[in-house]
Amino acid sequence: MKVVDFEKLTELAGHAAKEAGRIINSYSQKEVQVEHKDGGHTYASQVVTEVDRKAQDTILGTLNPSLSEYDFALLTEESEDDLSRFEKEYFWCIDPLDGTLPFTRKEPGYSVSIALVARDGSPQIGVVYDPVCDILWQATKGFGVKRNGRAWKMEPRGEELVFTYDRSFEDHPDRLQVLKKLEKYARSVGLQGVVATQYGGAVINACHVLEHAPGCHFKFAKTEEGGGSIWDYAATACLFEEAKGVVSDVHGEPLDLNRPDSTFMNHRGAVYATDRFLAAEIQQILNH
Repeated sequence: MKVVDFEKLTELAGHAAKEAGRIINSYSQKEVQVEHKDGGHTYASQVVTEVDRKAQDTILGTLNPSLSEYDFALLTEESEDDLSRFEKEYFWCIDPLDGTLPFTRKEPGYSVSIALVARDGSPQIGVVYDPVCDILWQATKGFGVKRNGRAWKMEPRGEELVFTYDRSFEDHPDRLQVLKKLEKYARSVGLQGVVATQYGGAVINACHVLEHAPGCHFKFAKTEEGGGSIWDYAATACLFEEAKGVVSDVHGEPLDLNRPDSTFMNHRGAVYATDRFLAAEIQQILNH
């Protein structure tokens, strides 16, 4: 197999993400036909538009040559999983429009997410493009993070703990208890409290935390299918790891980014935190 030039591929993925963002922006103020697909147990996981598909086609137009050049597999939200990710050394993992629901509502919080994942489930490349704010995040394993082409380091500056959550958290039976425990933790480490916000799709929720450290984003483990899919977490997992944050499942183990029996991540949940002490606190909260 040809030696993989990860940095070159990161730049290629960044170009593909921005091109997809250009397509998305061209539809941002138009009426878009909303369709439904088989998915998880939430409305957000079942929404799809023609824009998702056009954005995916644009991305694949850029990345497809690398499939044969490096013998990569492919996993995308809008195509059937052909299971080749279990046979190849690496696979592109693509969410052409994460946050379709806010996009259809003409609200911010959507993005393009592209990752390269090894067969063992470890993220090698993570690229996220926010077309609303024109921010391109790029991470290559071992090479740190870039924000709009410049080297970037996470610097906790806030006086409050930022917690981003998805819509399902609003109806969770443990919501108030979780918020109370986060508030207690925040004050115990000298912060003024917690700012909890539903910022958008899973990808933008995670990126918002990185930019507004100290903070966290997490998903409960649950038995029902859903809880986001591999493509909702792969790119941001790489970003967090390279930014020296913490990303794990609710038990503190690495995310199962090449799950053999499903693409959903509900079985072990997800935890994103800007430091290891906060991550440990969240893992404890989610397991009690």
